Amino acid sequence: MQLPNNKALNISTLSQIFDNTTATYKFYWFVAVLDIVVKERKTRISFWEIIAAMISESWYPIHYFKISFGKSDSLFEKSTEIQKDLQISIDADKDKIKSQLLDNLDENKKYMRIFIKNVPYRFLSPWIKYTYDNDVVEKSKKFENNCLYAINGEEIIINDNWKDYLIENYAILIDFAFWNLTDFLQKRNPNVPNLPSKLVKPLQRESLTKQRKFWDTYIESVGKINCIYTGKEIFAKKYDLDHFVPWSFVSHNLLWNLLPADSSINSSKSNNLPLLDKYLKPFSTLQQGALKVLYRQNPSNAVFEDYLTVYDSVSELVKLNETDFYNVFKKQFAPMVQIAENMGFKIWER
Repeated sequence: MQLPNNKALNISTLSQIFDNTTATYKFYWFVAVLDIVVKERKTRISFWEIIAAMISESWYPIHYFKISFGKSDSLFEKSTEIQKDLQISIDADKDKIKSQLLDNLDENKKYMRIFIKNVPYRFLSPWIKYTYDNDVVEKSKKFENNCLYAINGEEIIINDNWKDYLIENYAILIDFAFWNLTDFLQKRNPNVPNLPSKLVKPLQRESLTKQRKFWDTYIESVGKINCIYTGKEIFAKKYDLDHFVPWSFVSHNLLWNLLPADSSINSSKSNNLPLLDKYLKPFSTLQQGALKVLYRQNPSNAVFEDYLTVYDSVSELVKLNETDFYNVFKKQFAPMVQIAENMGFKIWER
């Protein structure tokens, strides 16, 4: 990815900040520094504020989406300790997480101290060849090779020569960081669907209006259906839509993974996995019934395109007998659930 050029700055050096990266620290350090410089207009920033921002920025992919950062990544390890000890919600907003860490900084330094040891110094490697921390500190104070910042005790001081460039090109630089982070994490999560969308908390989830209309029409057409989890009768417009495999894994709202469920289910099932031996058969039966009825009513409805990711022809899918339809769904869901379980998602059974 090409960074914007600047005649007064060596942009090729900046573009090397993620070379030879073996953990996620540099990505999140850079994103944290950018956010603080651009959004808060600070040029003197404490290590602790940057580290708190790193932890808060990485919170959602680690805890909600359960992305693996690699076995030797301390950011993943320390974030897991913080979540367990401080009981911060897995989908908490990053500003709240950062505030909670900084408001009780003396107590929380035990989680954060590990990142002070190398990250601030080794990040400057494209400008200052790393030998030992004190050497980097002294050279950075002279802004050797026009490096991005100087290190002064437990804070950094942004080089004035870089400040305007960071502010003016913030969006591109953030994309640059996440583009490289995606490449780094994809190699460690080869089977995770839609990984780029799982690196930040979405501002707003996609509307489920289309999917609700699909199920409302089916319920009204057949008169009644029952929740596959509780057995309770479900009425049109009076149910919760459940992601059979949680949204936090699939990261989409395609119809073949959605079903109407009793309103008591979503809170208990949360982002856990269904027990396939128990629930896949009734789920498949419900899906097949809805698909056949509604396809017969209006085969040209664009909503059926959702099913083309599980079978290459909707017209042929609706013709399958019960066993073959179930096998299509089993082929789709069995590996998904296994991959999700390997990532740390828990199996739920009511």
